[in-house]
Amino acid sequence: MIKGLRTAIYPTPDLEAGKAWYSKVFQKEPYFDQPFYVGFEIGGFELGLLPDGAPGKAGSQVYWGVEDIATEVQRILALGASTHSEIQEVGEGIKVAELADPFGNVLGLIENPHFDRAKVA
Repeated sequence: MIKGLRTAIYPTPDLEAGKAWYSKVFQKEPYFDQPFYVGFEIGGFELGLLPDGAPGKAGSQVYWGVEDIATEVQRILALGASTHSEIQEVGEGIKVAELADPFGNVLGLIENPHFDRAKVA
């Protein structure tokens, strides 16, 4: 039985730079920090940085929940991201945006007033 999103892994050619940047984006330090993998716990889920592999914007899409998407987009752009796709309402009050991190990955954000954290297992 699939229980839901647990981990999103982004290839990061410069692991130290990736760790520093994502520490600023998520405003926390990694809980797992090794030369082969860096892991951040984000609201019960994991963002993993992998030093091998090529970043890309055509891979998996992962959206991280935010309460105020406009504020978060501006904050992350100021940290060095660029816009991959503008904020757009996709229906029923749900808004999404995609930013390109400095390493070539897409960082998806979602403001979803219907998301129920109590259902996260």
